[in-house]
Formats: sequence, C-alpha cells, structure tokens
Amino acid sequence: MNAFTNNLRTWTLLAALGGMLVAAGGLVGGQSGIVIALGFAVLLNGFVFWKSDSLALAANGARELKPDEAPHLRAIVADLAARAGLPMPRLYIVDRPEPNAFATGRNPEHAAVAVTAGILEIMDERRLTGVLAHEMSHVKNRDTLVGTIAATIGGAISALAQMGQFALIFGGRDDERNGSPLGALLAIILAPVAALVIQLAVSRGREYLADSSGAALTRDPEGLAGALETLEAETARSTEGRRLGFGRRPAPEPAPALNPAFAHLYFVNPLSGREIGRLFSTHPPVRERVRRLRAMRAA
Repeated sequence: MNAFTNNLRTWTLLAALGGMLVAAGGLVGGQSGIVIALGFAVLLNGFVFWKSDSLALAANGARELKPDEAPHLRAIVADLAARAGLPMPRLYIVDRPEPNAFATGRNPEHAAVAVTAGILEIMDERRLTGVLAHEMSHVKNRDTLVGTIAATIGGAISALAQMGQFALIFGGRDDERNGSPLGALLAIILAPVAALVIQLAVSRGREYLADSSGAALTRDPEGLAGALETLEAETARSTEGRRLGFGRRPAPEPAPALNPAFAHLYFVNPLSGREIGRLFSTHPPVRERVRRLRAMRAA
C-alpha cells in the first residue's frame, strides 16, 4: 500500500469517526445533541492540537535531555532529520526499563522524540537508528497529529455514550430535543466499540507507513526489522519475568504507569504483555511488520 492510498484510507476513517460522533450525538440528544457533539469535538481538538506534545510527554514521565547528555542519540537524530529535511526535534528520555520510543507534536516544527532508558541499554547503533527513523517518519508524515485527532474524537464518542446512560436513567424533556431511549441505548453499546475499531485501523495503517518510510530513510530495512525482533523478544522475556515474580531492574526514579491512552504513540505496543494489549492492540503484529520490511530488502 503506497503513501497516497494509506493517507486516503486514514482520512476516510477519520471522517467516519467524525460522522459517528455527530450521529451518536443525535441518537443521545436529538438535534441539540448534534450541536453539542460538534462543539465538543471542536473544543477538544483545538485543545489537543496545541497541547498534545506536552500532555503526552508529561503523562509518560519524559524529561528533556541536557545538551551534553546521550550525544550518540542526538547525533543519530540530527543525521536523520537532515536526511528527511526536517527541523531537529526536541529529545526526551523516559526513565523506564521497558525498551520503547515515541514521537509527538502537532507538526515538524513542534516535534519531540522520546526514548526509554531501556531501549538505549539493549540497542546497537544500527537498530537504534532504525527505531529513530521510524519515529522521524511519524513526524514527517504528521502521524502524531492524525493519532491525536483519532484519539480525541474516539474519546468524545465515549463521553457521549456516558451521556446516553444518564439520558436512559433520568429521561429527557422531549424526544425531539433529547433523542429516543432506543437511540441512546444504541449509542451506549455500539458507538464506542465502532470508534475503537476505527481508531485501531487508523493507528495500524500509520505504523506500516512509518515502517516503510523509516526503512527508505535509512536504506536499511533490516536494521528496523532487527529492532522489532529485539523488542518483541525483550517484551516476551519481561512478561515471563513478571509472571514468575522477577524482571529487569527497576528504573532509578520510576515514571508514572504507562497510560493506555498513549499506547498508539509508541514504536511497539507497550501493553502487548497484558490482556488488553493483545485484544485491542494499536499496532500491527510484529511478525507482519518484519515480513514487509524484509520484502522491501528483497525487492
């Protein structure tokens, strides 16, 4: 799937999410519900557009790197930014043992790239470059903005579903303004599930695109494929260690617990060792990502 097709598919899905939000507002609150849903979406999107980077970084316990800290990381990102024709992003570290990385920011001029302490411990330069190229591709493709929009609209739909619960419990003034009980019931049950499915489709599509763009940027698909395999193996070891009652050493100052709301930002799904991560993964399967990357190498 080329970039144009992927982008068209993504924005079609986002349009479907927006339409679902308006429809859910109508089912819950009739005509007034549609107006409320539209206003809610505009306000939320405006807020997260300006604050998405600071919210994501704070929620994940990221701290900005000092100028003389991790010079090899800074050198790799500077080289990738120059190759991609992008401004140098701000660099952050998350003091957690789990190996991972993410990018955030509303546009390339306000982008930030964060890595965990764990990924710096286990990655060699070639594989770390692959991971960072993937994240820089998210910045170039403006996936951080797309993901924020999808998450915001999905959250608004869930909020409307909660409003529907109140409508069923307490009733309304009239059907014309507040919608029908049956409509509210449909919104409560179906809308959040459908919104989640669309959000997952958006996120997975952007991950495949960032993989291919990152591999093209480095001209080394194997480096990124190897990084994916390394992280999958490390996640499996950590999951087994937690099950048996031991694991990697804790971070010196543990960051806040990983928030599922930001799982879509990460290079690999940080919840993959948990039941919710397996059922509702924001990322495509690692084996499929690796297969596609190695097909690029063979082409």
